[in-house]
Parts: sequence; structure tokens; C-alpha cells
Amino acid sequence: MKGQLILEDGSVYKGNLFGAVNPSEAVTGEVVFNTSMTGYQEILTDPSYAGQIVTLTFPLVGNYGTSPVFSESDKIWAKALIVKENYMTENNGFKALNEFLKDHKVTGISGIDTRSLTRHIRSCGTMRGYIKAGSEYDCDVLREHQDIKAKDDENLVAQVTTRKIYRLPGKGPRVVVMDFGVKKDILRQLQIKGADVVVVSAFSEARDIFSLNPDGILLSNGPGDPAHVPGIVATIKKLLGRVPIFGICLGHQLLALAFGAETYKLKFGHRGANHPVMDLETGKTYMTSQNHGYAVKEKDLRRLGLVVTHKNLNDGTVEGLRHRYLPAFSVQFHPEASPGPQDSGELFEEFYDMIIKKKHEEQVI
Repeated sequence: MKGQLILEDGSVYKGNLFGAVNPSEAVTGEVVFNTSMTGYQEILTDPSYAGQIVTLTFPLVGNYGTSPVFSESDKIWAKALIVKENYMTENNGFKALNEFLKDHKVTGISGIDTRSLTRHIRSCGTMRGYIKAGSEYDCDVLREHQDIKAKDDENLVAQVTTRKIYRLPGKGPRVVVMDFGVKKDILRQLQIKGADVVVVSAFSEARDIFSLNPDGILLSNGPGDPAHVPGIVATIKKLLGRVPIFGICLGHQLLALAFGAETYKLKFGHRGANHPVMDLETGKTYMTSQNHGYAVKEKDLRRLGLVVTHKNLNDGTVEGLRHRYLPAFSVQFHPEASPGPQDSGELFEEFYDMIIKKKHEEQVI
């Protein structure tokens, strides 16, 4: 079926719909791009993409099929998928991407000049858009969907967080994960270290978190603007200094806000599996997996007791922080590398070592 992507600035990209197609409904969302060459299933099921229409810049998508083992959550969170070419058949018994989208009631559109679309977003900045059936440009439909510009304040974390506490038992220290949209592979990395993992809602109170007797707290990845969840920031403030804290992606931004820093929206975000990041303390450069549209302002971080530990080598943005005195650190990228390179996986070990050191100090006292 013919279809088209229409951006809020009136730009039109024509293609063919696949996956779950409803001719009478348009799909709206923030249009972003990801430069990963593989990992389309992990991207689609990453809760950090809630509310977004994802463009994949790699030209051929779907060629190795889909499998439950690749999913980062139990559903597709992306609103829709944009590709240049969709590989339609099964591969080695794995379900085709087309069928995977149908199962999750998500629309895709192929035949789009994704290079042109990506260059447009890079030039003009991330913008909202919608995908609809048909090949004719419809000004009336565009006017009907002008509300797509006004949804940036939507609380996406509330949509993706767990509704109930759950535990992944382990024999090691207890790590409480505040779920802002946590990926399965982050939890898997904690389990590999032997941690006793307890996952709680993003909106849990500090007293309820402490009642679980955590040895460490992980602030997970997630979608949206960190400034739109002030209640979570207030909770994190109450957690500071009590036990080691590790923040990832949105968790990194929220930890920075809890210390008094500021965040801002990037022109077109960082989304892909090849972003170079330098560890300023060792001089080592990591190739990292990233998915975020906001960043932490570097101004005043030193005054707040925060040390910049990592920087993005493409644009100089802050990619990692640690507090000068308190046991808390964070990174903007995804050290679990799903999808992407595994260069920075040692950060989970650093977190685990911080927990063990803290427990030993308490026992000595």
C-alpha cells in the first residue's frame, strides 16, 4: 500500500507501507534517525524510543529476521519505522520484520530516501511528523495534525515504567533499579555480576526504595525530557550519599539534575552504535551505543561537585560524570551495548566494585 511521511515543516516523503497498516489512521511521533547497521529489533523494543518514529540510515533492514532473544522489552515502543529497503522474507527460521511489526500493531514505511530525510533532520533539527496511507499530498490532513507540534511535554516515563516491583534473584549485593524504561540487557549485565536485582517504578518514593535494603541503586535509561519529571529528581536527591548510584542515559541526566545541573535538547540527538567517547581520566576512547535527545550542560558542574569523566568526540557534549565526594557516577551512553560495541562494559564492574567497597567500609566501621 502506498504511503507517505509528512513532517511538521510540510516536507513529504513517499513510500510503501508495511507491517500493521490501518488506512484510516495516521501515526504521529517525533521523527529521529539511528545510524546503527544492525540491531533494528533492539532499537524498536528499546523503551527509550517511546513516542518516536525511527528512521534507520542503513539501507537494507530486516535481512536477518527477528527473534525473541533480541528484544529489549516485551513490546515495540517506537511509534513507527522508516527504512529505505525492507527485507520481507524469513531468514534461518527467524520471523520476518514485516510479521514482527504486524504482531505488535506497528506500521513501517519503506522506499523512503533515508539519506535525504536524515540530512534534512540534521539541517533543520528533530521535528514531529506523521505517516499516512495514500500517495496524494493532503493539506487538510496536515492541518488536522498540527497538534503533533505540541506534545513535547508528554510524560513518556509514566508509559514505560513497571507497574509493580519485581526481583531477579542473585547471591551478590542487592541493586535496586529505578525503571525509567530499562532495557533487558542492562538487567542482564547486573545478573552476570551476581547482583540481587530488584526493579521498582520510576515514581517510587525514597523511603520505599530504602525499605528494600539496597546496596546500590541504578538509574536506568528511558524516554523524554528529563526536566519533565521533577518528582523523580526530588526522589534521587534523597538517595544521594546513602549508597552507590550509577546512572545510564536518562538516568545520567536525572542524576545531574538532582545535583543541581541543567539539561538541554540537542538539535538532532545521538542515536547509533558508533559514537566516539573519550574517557578523560584514562585517555581511552570508546565506540559507544547511544540513544538520547537531551544532554547535560557543562556549565557550573565543577561548582556542584561534579567531575566530567567522558566527552563526546563528535560534538564535545558531556558523556559521563562522577561526584567528587559521594559514591555516584553516570554515563550518557549505553555500556550494555545492545545493540553496539562492548568497549565500555567495564562500567558495570566499576559500579559493582563501588558497592563492594562501600559495604566493606560499613563493616569496618
